Amino acid sequence: MAEHDAGRQAAICPHCAKPDFLCVCEIVEPVANQVALLVLQHPQEQDRLLGTARLAVRALSNAQLRIGLSWPSLSKALGREANPSEWAILYLGAAHAKVLPRDREVIVLDKNGVVLPDQDRALAGLKGVVILDGSWAQAKTLWWRNPWVLKAKRLALNPKQASLYGALRREPRREALSTIEAAALALSRLERRPEIKAALRGDFSLMLEKYRAALACGLAPAPTPTRQSRRPTKKSPLPPRA
Repeated sequence: MAEHDAGRQAAICPHCAKPDFLCVCEIVEPVANQVALLVLQHPQEQDRLLGTARLAVRALSNAQLRIGLSWPSLSKALGREANPSEWAILYLGAAHAKVLPRDREVIVLDKNGVVLPDQDRALAGLKGVVILDGSWAQAKTLWWRNPWVLKAKRLALNPKQASLYGALRREPRREALSTIEAAALALSRLERRPEIKAALRGDFSLMLEKYRAALACGLAPAPTPTRQSRRPTKKSPLPPRA
């Protein structure tokens, strides 16, 4: 049974776009975040059941989701004035985890994907974070279709904890996280508020518990363990920041 077939057999929540048996919106208490979150979702992102972009936005008071391929500016994407130099975009690109400092989980890279020397200074004063939601290939498309991202700072994550997805989804990179986990880690470190990470991971954990329960009852389809479309290849590498 395909994921979209399962969704048709249950009412869909207008907030998280999940079928009722996966929806956790009623118990989500939005966290008041000072550093804003903007999620740009590729329109062909198909992970309807286990995707977390809408849940991430639901779990934060200062967050927005935009679906599309390109926007002329950060201000247009946000619907308000914003200076991209005061924002950061989460995009690992061609950087490799082995070159990231082990003592940091949120790292600023330069235009060539190299770790900046003064991390504290580079992270200071950020007003928002942009996350690209989709497969590796889709994130690459969003990166190149929006030239204004080059004016923002570039972040990479080097999480100490593995994704809660576990065996439900295997990623080609150890540092790969769900959108909600990436938002939780980035914002909690930028604001120095570990409760942000705890709250969002808690919401995600509950959603996964409901999925496993629905799976056991036959209400949900079995997951696809490996998403090949997320794997970068030598023929089409994820590019460094130009």
